[in-house]
Amino acid sequence: MTQSNSAVAEPRTGNAEHLPGDVHMWVMVLGDLIIFGGYFVVYMVYRTMNHEAFLAAQQHLDINIGVVNTVVLLTSSWFVARSVLSTRAGRYDQAVRLTYAGAACGLLFMALKGYEWASKISAGHTNSDLFYSFYYVFTGVHLLHVLIGLIVLGVVVRELRNRSRRRTWLVESGAIYWHMVDLLWVVIFGLLYVMR
Repeated sequence: MTQSNSAVAEPRTGNAEHLPGDVHMWVMVLGDLIIFGGYFVVYMVYRTMNHEAFLAAQQHLDINIGVVNTVVLLTSSWFVARSVLSTRAGRYDQAVRLTYAGAACGLLFMALKGYEWASKISAGHTNSDLFYSFYYVFTGVHLLHVLIGLIVLGVVVRELRNRSRRRTWLVESGAIYWHMVDLLWVVIFGLLYVMR
């Protein structure tokens, strides 16, 4: 009995099998995915009812920017995943650099999305069109998640720089949130830009 208690109290290592991060982060992420899933179902219903109008409005989206944004966010996820591996290996300086690189990709994503929004609005594609209502809501709520993710990555950097803390589970939790943000974008990209 004493042995099992001490095993529970031991810090997690990269070799131990466990659910990465904190269970509360997983609950939050799953809840967020369920809410977005509901939004996606509503979008599909409206798209089915207004297929021609949605298809005509969709032609004005620049798929090249969508692809670049997708590559940028997937690259950011790669940096953040490498940061977790570096943290588990005790290479904290490298983990900080990788987290910064992931955050820089997030900032680039936001800049590209801002440019895209400005070009769409200046071309007269506003939320008065049903398709663009969904477009601005999906991408706007996603941008809010990216901003929150950047704050989370900032907390991760603070954690990694503090020699007395450096909790691996917190770095993993930050990565879980960031990967959720990227997963949501992949689905949004598929629904808005790719699906015909």
